Amino acid sequence: MAQKRVAFINTVTSLPAVFKGLVTELAPSIDMYNIVDESLLQDTIRNGQLSKTTIRRLVTYLEQAQEAGADMVMVTCSSIGPAADIGRTLVDIPVLRVDEPMADKALLNGKRIGVAATLSTTLQPTAALIERRAAESGKNVTVVSKLCAGAFEALLAGDTAKHDSLVAEGLRQLIPNVDVIVLAQASMARIVETLPESEKVLPIYSSPRLAVEHLARMVA
Repeated sequence: MAQKRVAFINTVTSLPAVFKGLVTELAPSIDMYNIVDESLLQDTIRNGQLSKTTIRRLVTYLEQAQEAGADMVMVTCSSIGPAADIGRTLVDIPVLRVDEPMADKALLNGKRIGVAATLSTTLQPTAALIERRAAESGKNVTVVSKLCAGAFEALLAGDTAKHDSLVAEGLRQLIPNVDVIVLAQASMARIVETLPESEKVLPIYSSPRLAVEHLARMVA
């Protein structure tokens, strides 16, 4: 079988290395390459929502990936996930959202689903995705959203300890009220490992590994 070429569209400079490691581990036959444009996320944060201009720019990247010979594209940023939904109708190759496998796995594990994020622009699209996937599968769920206020700003300022503390506290507040938690941003995943085992009483999912596992199944 011919090697599949996959383009990863990233809005954070640290993510290409994360996905390279996961692809090497889980889907080594994939020929991957990265497109990185921080301004897609920066503009979304600045505007407080996904703009038409950002949507058009993402669609342009999808078209360029198709022209470059990509067999499929992975959009690794949940904040621009709705733009990926639009873009997949405009190109002839599959466009995958990094958070879709995570949302589907959460739906298998509970009816009260917590969504934790450090950005409102990521929280809302992730919650909306879970609600849409639930409706498509005929499931009745309640989404409980938790914005870890101040954590993203702390991370930008280089205060990772404060970021991690605020995310951990947000998770502690969610845990008693839900069946499962999804992390709307990949940067939050490491905080789960710092929680005491006594507090990890329910599944907490992050998107990158689940997304690449899904990708591996697609190209198998």
